[in-house]
Formats: sequence, C-alpha cells, structure tokens
Amino acid sequence: MLVAGGTTLLLTTQYLDKADHLADRIAVIDHGRLIAEGTPADLKEQVGGERLEIRLEDREQCEPALAALRSLSDGGASLDGELLRIPLQRRQGAIAESVRRLDGAGIGIDDIALRKPTLDDVFLRLTGHAAEEPGEEAE
Repeated sequence: MLVAGGTTLLLTTQYLDKADHLADRIAVIDHGRLIAEGTPADLKEQVGGERLEIRLEDREQCEPALAALRSLSDGGASLDGELLRIPLQRRQGAIAESVRRLDGAGIGIDDIALRKPTLDDVFLRLTGHAAEEPGEEAE
C-alpha cells in the first residue's frame, strides 16, 4: 500500500530470488561497495540470455557433446561437475536441435532444460563469488 502511494521502500536481503520478485530496482553491493544497479531484467541481461543445461548419461562424453553443440552457443559453454551449460544464440528450437545433434553423435542425455539467468547468476558474475548465506559473517 505504501509503494502504491509513491513511498520508496528499501529492502536489504541476501535472498536474491525474493528481491527479484519484490523489487522494481536493485542495487548490488559487495563488501560495502555499490557495483551495479538497475531493474532485475536489466541486471540479468548483463549476464546474458538463456542457456541450455544438459546432464549426460556418460560424463566421458562431455567434450564430444560440447563439439556437437558449439554452433548453437554464443560462446562460454562450460562444464560444472556433470552439468553442461551452453549459452544460446537463440532460444527457439534449441532443445529439439540439441537432442537431434546429441542423438546423432551417439551421446545419451539424462536431463535437458532451458534456463534463464537469475539474480544469483548476476551476483556471481559481478563479484566472482556467491551471495553470503544466512549466518555467515561478513569479512
């Protein structure tokens, strides 16, 4: 009710998913220093577009999978444990094309999903570390 009446409300939180849903504008502060500000959408756009996340049946197939999917990516494909993360040039048809290419290369898929960047991704990209968890002491 206050915000609808024109009052500015300041919320501080390390729960970035809550900030994403509640805030019109966000200021990212790391160790007391303002490092970015904008709307949630603007900040997420800095990280990049959507990405494909693929868990393969056989982790030994990661390199051939990256090679098969390279032309779908806008660069920066990575392996995080057993999860391939592939930033996409375009979203439309990406899952179907990826499945076709991997199947054609004889690479089995355990799971595949399309993901949008989160504010956690933004914070990690801007600071190089995850947001502090509750109960952690600030340095």
